[in-house]
Amino acid sequence: MRRREFLGVLGGAAALSFPQPGYAQTQTSLPLVGVLSPGRAEMSEERIAALRLGLREAGFIEGTNYSLVIRFANGDLDRLPSLAKELGELNPRVLVTAGSALAARKILPEIPMVFTGVAIDPVASGLVQSYVRPGRMSTGNVMNAIGGEEAITEKRIGFFKELLPGLSRLGMIGPKGPLSNAELTALREVSGHFGFEMMSYVIQTLDDLEGAFASGLRDGVSAFYISGEPLMIANIQRVMPFVEASRKPTVGAYPEWGRAGLLMSHSSDLSDGYRHAGTYVAKILSGAKPGDLPIEQASKFILVINQKSAKALGISVPPTLLALADEVIE
Repeated sequence: MRRREFLGVLGGAAALSFPQPGYAQTQTSLPLVGVLSPGRAEMSEERIAALRLGLREAGFIEGTNYSLVIRFANGDLDRLPSLAKELGELNPRVLVTAGSALAARKILPEIPMVFTGVAIDPVASGLVQSYVRPGRMSTGNVMNAIGGEEAITEKRIGFFKELLPGLSRLGMIGPKGPLSNAELTALREVSGHFGFEMMSYVIQTLDDLEGAFASGLRDGVSAFYISGEPLMIANIQRVMPFVEASRKPTVGAYPEWGRAGLLMSHSSDLSDGYRHAGTYVAKILSGAKPGDLPIEQASKFILVINQKSAKALGISVPPTLLALADEVIE
């Protein structure tokens, strides 16, 4: 496995400084930076360390120049509005969001916000007015501003098609949401190019996972696609048993999926996105208006190939694809 570049910079100190789940000590005399995440604390250590790194690179040290407070929804997305309100009551100077930008913006429209790793179009969703001059107290970075979800989906499925040349029917599993809608549209757009039929299995709650996978198997899908909606990644431990039981090749977006056992995952480097978010937070703390800071395009992407899963499924990974992989899970 080739670890990402900034990990060596962080060292052990950053990990040791990671706060207790959901809460961090604050100094009321310092500008407060709030973080709202739909995920779990144990999955976010590396990303929060990257946020601190971005701030530190801009000359801002936690406990000296700012104070950090974090709220995790722990996979329960219904908690996001109340957690956003809770953060708002602390009067943060800046709010950092990942997978929670829309929920936070509704509750806290007047607080400067830096979003990171956004997969949906922030203009179409109403988060910002434009990529160059966002306005509306929001800015941040997105997975793919060039070509939108279709461009990154085409790249992701292109890799997956190399792993599975016989892919004829792909079944997407996930809840309804802005991202899953964009994913499904993109998958249907690229399905003709790659020669497969697209199926969709929508879940309302995690209790519907068993039925969704069963429906896909009855329909004879060649493989499954796990939606990038926050409900799925925040509950990866609930999803993976069904993936493993299906005995089907499965692809997802975020690196955590490939590391957890999906055959392949491909997305922007979300930790690098947090680092970039840290630099924007520093600019806002220095007096910049978020609406004047252009939306950034992700520049680092991670392809994860799970060789262990490939062997279990009887799939031989092409050497050319292994050479392209940023991480290979043996």
